[in-house]
Parts: sequence; structure tokens; C-alpha cells
Amino acid sequence: MSKLREALRDLPETVFADVLESEAAYLLVVDLPGASAETTEVSFGGGRLRIEARREKDTPRAFQYVSEDRALFLDAELPLPPDADGDDAAASMRRGVLEVRLPKRDAAGERTIPVTDAESGPTAAEDADA
Repeated sequence: MSKLREALRDLPETVFADVLESEAAYLLVVDLPGASAETTEVSFGGGRLRIEARREKDTPRAFQYVSEDRALFLDAELPLPPDADGDDAAASMRRGVLEVRLPKRDAAGERTIPVTDAESGPTAAEDADA
């Protein structure tokens, strides 16, 4: 997870983000004031999480910008921990706060391989040859 922490440090100063971890998942929380679910896209691929967000600013008619320090766009690509399962990720946006939940895969990507009775059917090697 250290690569993810390092990547979060490289985000623009105007973007605040936290990463939390439980036994079952990671939770990435990103403050994106002015962004909404409609203006935010989150995607996963190649072990990386990509966040693209556009902020909307309303300027009162009688005012104009003297200084504008809040970026309108965020385009970030973050490395995921090796045990993060991007395929089952879920994201939600509430009041400008993006939450991305990334479940963890089983410890070594372990899975059970069913064992059949060889006397009642072909062996695994015979199946492969067929």
C-alpha cells in the first residue's frame, strides 16, 4: 500500500485524500468540492485507479475573480495495493466527497479446486487431452 500512499502525496495541494483499511477492504476518500457524481468518473485497469473530476463554480454576477486557486479539473492515476480487487469496486459521491471501496482479494489469490473421484469419471489429465 506504500505506492498508493506516495501517490496520494503527489495529488495537488487543493485535493485532500485519505486511505483507510479494514480486514476486508480499502476505502479511498477524496474531497472534491464542487464535483458531483455526474462530473466524476472512476475507472480501474492495469492495477491502477483513475479518477477524473470536474468542479463547477458559480460566480455571482457582481463579482469577478481576483485570484483563482481551486483547479477546475482533477485527473489522477493511483496504483492499487496488490490485494485490491478493482473488479468488485464501488464508488459513491456525497456533498463533494468521493468514496471508493475496493474489496481485498483472498490472501494469495487462493481458491479451492474441486477434487472428483477418478473411479467415477475421467482424470484431470484425460480431460485435458480430450
